[in-house]
Amino acid sequence: METKENGSVDTKSSVGNGQLSDPAHWAVADVVNYFKATGFEEQANAFQDQEIDGKSLLLMTRNDVLTGLSIKLGPALKIYEYHVKPLQTQHLKSNVS
Repeated sequence: METKENGSVDTKSSVGNGQLSDPAHWAVADVVNYFKATGFEEQANAFQDQEIDGKSLLLMTRNDVLTGLSIKLGPALKIYEYHVKPLQTQHLKSNVS
């Protein structure tokens, strides 16, 4: 994902055939842009501050997201349940097949 000059996110580099590319290959900037694009603009900075790249994201536990990123509980729960966990599941499924 690349941020364009106007602030929008170019998802062509991370989306292929309607699906996100493998998060294991994401750089820190890709992780940050993903969360900005999904509505977590403020919380995305925590991933930058902690230098969370795609491989690190896939290793994160619920507790890591809730306590390790120093973000409010509500957004942290949504980030884990609706984004981190599904990305982990997608990654596992794509590597099994």
